[in-house]
Amino acid sequence: MFDKILVANRGEIALRVVRTCRELGIRTVVVHSSDDRESAAVTAADEAIHIGPAAARRSYLNMAAVLEAGVRAGADAVHPGYGFLSEDPDFAEAAEEAGMTFIGPPPGVLERLGRKSEARSLMADAGLPVLPGGIGSQDTLEAARRAAADAGFPLIVKAVAGGGGRGTRVVHHPGDLAAAYAATRRDARALFGDDRVYVERYVTGARHVEVQVLCDRYRNALHLGERDCSVQRRNQKLIEETPAPRLPGELLDAMRGSAVRGALAADYVGAGTFEFLVDRHGEFHFMEVNSRLQVEHPVTEMATGLDLVREQIRIAAGEPLGLRQQDVRPRGVAIECRINAEDPERDFAPSPGLLTEFRPPGGPFVRVDTHATAGMGISPAYDSLVAKVIVWAPDRSGAIARMRRALAELRVGGPSIRTTSDFLVRVLEHPSFVAAEHDTSIVAEMRRAGS
Repeated sequence: MFDKILVANRGEIALRVVRTCRELGIRTVVVHSSDDRESAAVTAADEAIHIGPAAARRSYLNMAAVLEAGVRAGADAVHPGYGFLSEDPDFAEAAEEAGMTFIGPPPGVLERLGRKSEARSLMADAGLPVLPGGIGSQDTLEAARRAAADAGFPLIVKAVAGGGGRGTRVVHHPGDLAAAYAATRRDARALFGDDRVYVERYVTGARHVEVQVLCDRYRNALHLGERDCSVQRRNQKLIEETPAPRLPGELLDAMRGSAVRGALAADYVGAGTFEFLVDRHGEFHFMEVNSRLQVEHPVTEMATGLDLVREQIRIAAGEPLGLRQQDVRPRGVAIECRINAEDPERDFAPSPGLLTEFRPPGGPFVRVDTHATAGMGISPAYDSLVAKVIVWAPDRSGAIARMRRALAELRVGGPSIRTTSDFLVRVLEHPSFVAAEHDTSIVAEMRRAGS
């Protein structure tokens, strides 16, 4: 097992990793920017090292500064959390060269799965259902048009190096393809330094369902069930739940099995998430792999009783999986709501500022993952996530009621801060969500209806 882990992240996920390390008897060193000098993760860690100013590109994305901090502190492993450098194959390789075990998949796996078109091709070869469209990137407009003929309209143009909804454009008519293709390439170059794109069919009225997998270095792989992530704004998730409601058992079994098969085909190691779309006909299609811990991992932890960060660390230390598929027995229903410093009335625009009030909810089977405290500033330099409220109940109606009660107890705000909390309550009360008849369009439909 490791002696000291470098936590190469910030906010609630950095604190989350520190807590598990403390339980395992592993010392931690947390890197931080100038804005995060007094953060909860810095206070909780055994050591903290300043790596730069607030701007992420000069601190948390500064690979050299992060690695230098780990070497100076004598860390023998690095946990990247999510976002920032967590899926960067160059960072994973550089960490290993610096003498630190990267807690995540090998660099080669990160590279293959990080190129979305290559991941799509790999999964198609492994027998996973993929959406119609071109295989590989479409490097010319003519190639994109040929792929569009296979995909049909509407279609979506995606950045090869993209993820999380960034670097995508939906095209409804053939005459709009050229402009969307050119614009997506420009965005991809600016966002990811890679202007390659690919085309696939765009599914309307779809459910977004993902499967959590764990894999060790000895080709043992299993799934921990699925999460429904269909409540989204601009392809960014707001509410996640497990199990996915109102989907046939045989469909879920096929999706879970596909995720495990895909993980083995990719030589995956660690915790990862296979993302799928389920269309109106009850057919599922592979989208991408998130080769890291997900923001919504607590949903799975609440249902299974497993600590996914602990599992990540054990796997990275070379230990085999300590459980078999038949040992995984999720119970009840868990739901997570993301409390973001965003204004839903202004198209979820960021709402940074001084957090003058913060009182998280409590009570039975309520978990709050947060780094927030009253008096801290919500910086415009980073993601707007303030807290994640997670609840568990024996059934879905009980979980929805518990979440509504928890959000009613939550107090978070400041002179300029608006949050997603009240909007999420309206989603939880929406008839289509209550009946589990919603899809990825629910937020857009609510906004159009003024609800």
